[in-house]
Amino acid sequence: MNEWYECVRCGDDIHVTRWRLGERYHVCLACGEKAARAERKGWTVVQEYQKGGYMFVTAASALNTLKQTNQKAVRT
Repeated sequence: MNEWYECVRCGDDIHVTRWRLGERYHVCLACGEKAARAERKGWTVVQEYQKGGYMFVTAASALNTLKQTNQKAVRT
């Protein structure tokens, strides 16, 4: 039985256990990490607050949240 499969992106080895998890896991860990980072950048926005830290805003809530950042002048 073949214990290793080939990554569909770079050709690196993937263990049979990972391969059996499904089509999403037919990539090696390095390629999977690159894809995950790219996907996270696509759906998050970093909002800096004047007296606080940063806040991650999802694409679904971005329009409303970014309008409400200045609490002295709430926009509708």
